[in-house]
Amino acid sequence: MKERIKNVSSSRGGGDAVYGLGLIGAIIYYFQQATSFWMVLVGLFKAFFWPAFLVYAMLTNLKM
Repeated sequence: MKERIKNVSSSRGGGDAVYGLGLIGAIIYYFQQATSFWMVLVGLFKAFFWPAFLVYAMLTNLKM
C-alpha cells in the first residue's frame, strides 16, 4: 500500500525577524545602561520579555 505524502508548508511571516531584531536591540540598550552585574541580569530578563512590557504599556496608555 502506497503512503500518501502530505505537502505541508508553513509560513510564519516576519514576526520572528521582528522579535529577533528587537531582542538584539534591547540587549544592546540594556547592557549600555547596566552599572552592575545584577543590572545586566535584569537587562537580559527585560530583553527577552520586551514584547510583554510593550503591550502592557500600550494597554495602560489606552486605558483598556
